[in-house]
Amino acid sequence: MITCLAAFIIDTLIGDPRTRLHPVALIGKLIGWLDHLFYSRQARPLMQMTAGMVVVLLVLLVVFNVLYILYWGLDILGNVYVTTGVEALLLSFTICPRSLASAAGEIYTFLAHHHLGAAREKVGWIVGRDTDQLDEGEIVRATVETVAENTTDGIISPLFFYALGGLPMALLYRTVNTMDSMLGYKNEKYLYFGRVAARLDDVCNFIPARITGLLFVMAAFLLRLDYRNAWRMMRRDAAKHPSPNGGYAEASVAGALDIRLGGYNSYFGKMTFRAYMGDARQPLKARHIRGAVQLMYTVTVMGAALAILCWAGRGLW
Repeated sequence: MITCLAAFIIDTLIGDPRTRLHPVALIGKLIGWLDHLFYSRQARPLMQMTAGMVVVLLVLLVVFNVLYILYWGLDILGNVYVTTGVEALLLSFTICPRSLASAAGEIYTFLAHHHLGAAREKVGWIVGRDTDQLDEGEIVRATVETVAENTTDGIISPLFFYALGGLPMALLYRTVNTMDSMLGYKNEKYLYFGRVAARLDDVCNFIPARITGLLFVMAAFLLRLDYRNAWRMMRRDAAKHPSPNGGYAEASVAGALDIRLGGYNSYFGKMTFRAYMGDARQPLKARHIRGAVQLMYTVTVMGAALAILCWAGRGLW
C-alpha cells in the first residue's frame, strides 16, 4: 500500500529519469540483442513466429530471475524500509503520468505561442505518424490520442498488475509492453516475428483497457466534463479501434471533451485511415490537450487508489 503511494509521489516529483541504467532501457537493450540474434529474414513465417516466441520467453525469464535475485538480496538485508524504498522506486519506473503530462504540456505551450513547427517536431517524438505537415487540429488530435492510449499501458495496466501480484507482476507487464513497442509492428520484418509479443500485450491489456475507459468516464464526472457523452462514445466507438484495447480510452476521452479523434494518418508517406472516435462537436484546439492531461491525472489518482485498496484487501484477506 505504501509502495504504491510512494511510487506515485516519486513519479510526480522526479519523473522518469533519462539514463541508460533505467530498468526499461536495460530491458530494451536485451530485447534488441535477442532480436538481432534470433531474427532471420529468410526464415518461413512459422519459424519467425517460433523465434519471436522464444525471444518473448527468454526476456520474461531473464527479468523474472533478476527480480528473484533482487528479492533474495532484500530478504538477506532484512530491512523493511530499504525493501519498500526499492520497490517504490522500481514501481515508479513502470508508470509515466509525469512524462505524458510533460510532453503534452510542451506541445500545448508551443501551440499557445503559435510555434507550429516546434509543436510538429515535438509531437513527432511521441507518435509514429508523419508530423511535418500537420496543422494545429491534427497536432492536438495526435497528442490527445497519445495521452489517452498511454493512460492504459503506461499507468492503469502496471497498477492493475501491481494489485494482482505486487512489483514482480508490474515489472513483468512493463516487459511485455516494451516488447510490444519494439517488436509488435505490422511491417515486413515484424509481422510474424513480433506477433507473439503483440498478442501477449493485447491479452495483458484487455481488462485494464476497459477499466481505464470506465475511469475516464468517472473522471469526466469529477471534472464536470461531458461524462454522459464519454460513456456513450465508449459504448458506441471503442470496438471500432484497430486495437482490441485502444478504443476504450480514446473514445471515452473524445466523448468527455466533445471532440472527434481518429481519421487519416500518414506513416512513411503512406496514408491510412483510423475509425473516428466521438463526434466533432468542437474543433480541436490546444485547450483540449490540457483537458486530456487533467483527465489522465484524475484517472491516475483513481487507479492508484484502487490498487492501494486491492493490495490492502489482499492483506486483510
